[in-house]
Amino acid sequence: MLTALKIKNLTVFPSAEFEFGKNLNVMVGENGSGKSHILKAAYCAMSVNAKMSKGSASDKDTFATALAEKLLNVFRPDELGRLARRRQGRAACHIGYQFDNDLFDLSVSFNTSSKGKVTVKQLPVRWEQKHPVFIPTRELLTIYPGFVSLYEMTYLPFEETWRDTCVLLGAPLARGPRESKIRKLLSPLEEAMGGTVEVTSGRFYLKLASGTMEMHLVAEGLRKLAMVARLIATGSLLDKGYLFWDEPESNLNPKIIKTVAKTILHIANSGIQVFIATHSLFLLRELHILQKREFEGLDTRCFGLHIGKDGAVSVKQGSSMDEVGSIAALDEDLQQSERYIDTETGAIGGDDSLPDED
Repeated sequence: MLTALKIKNLTVFPSAEFEFGKNLNVMVGENGSGKSHILKAAYCAMSVNAKMSKGSASDKDTFATALAEKLLNVFRPDELGRLARRRQGRAACHIGYQFDNDLFDLSVSFNTSSKGKVTVKQLPVRWEQKHPVFIPTRELLTIYPGFVSLYEMTYLPFEETWRDTCVLLGAPLARGPRESKIRKLLSPLEEAMGGTVEVTSGRFYLKLASGTMEMHLVAEGLRKLAMVARLIATGSLLDKGYLFWDEPESNLNPKIIKTVAKTILHIANSGIQVFIATHSLFLLRELHILQKREFEGLDTRCFGLHIGKDGAVSVKQGSSMDEVGSIAALDEDLQQSERYIDTETGAIGGDDSLPDED
């Protein structure tokens, strides 16, 4: 389990320390506050860590090169040094990862002039075995056919999380004792989709009671559910591991967001450490309601990311949203609800406020 992430001069963060919960971690902030950057910084280290566990070489130079490449391919800057917070003169970026077992701890740095290599200050003694999962804002089932081979043969201007997740989507279905657990997680997703996910000749389909539908013809919101269902079915989101989900609410209506919220909590409760980035008040409220009613006891941490006047982002954190400070994006949702109620009840802007006609 990742217990803490300590960063200095990473993109919009001058200095920040994230103390993570065992089950669910929620990043909240307005656009440009660095929510996705935190998810990607953690994901890159986990991904390289899992890759190193399957290789024969595990020295500092090998790891330094592999992590630098991952950061470049996931964040997509022109040079690695562009990820260091910009300020006058030369600045160094430091990233430290702490785990519940300190044999996995990792610390790296690079500066604004770095091209393609990090400096490893602390190398893990042991490696994570399971590859993490990163779900981007876009669904990937419709681009899956041929995407991985094309990505590896030529340059494509897409972040590498897309390629990594497509590889996991193409894994065979999990079999054996885990199937009963998989069925329990899949049931609400398949009910929401109205069918099951199938793959034939490298293309994904949604099998409905009325027949089989090409995934391109399925609504995008349902395609996102289908992607999660497939990752559960292959065992990628089962038992131990890490899930990083960027804006789970993207392109979903409130009814489906309710299903997504419950799925997130089921996954977190199953042993996966979950990290999400969101600015959806509806999703946050649904997670809160479900945790109060059905998922009490989950170790949850919330992080409010606040943009200062100079563009620097500070972090407030706690065990609930009440502890992370005021978030502008959420406040606007609340204020709109209040304006709507006032308008409907005639408190402001009603017929009585209109001038009399002569």
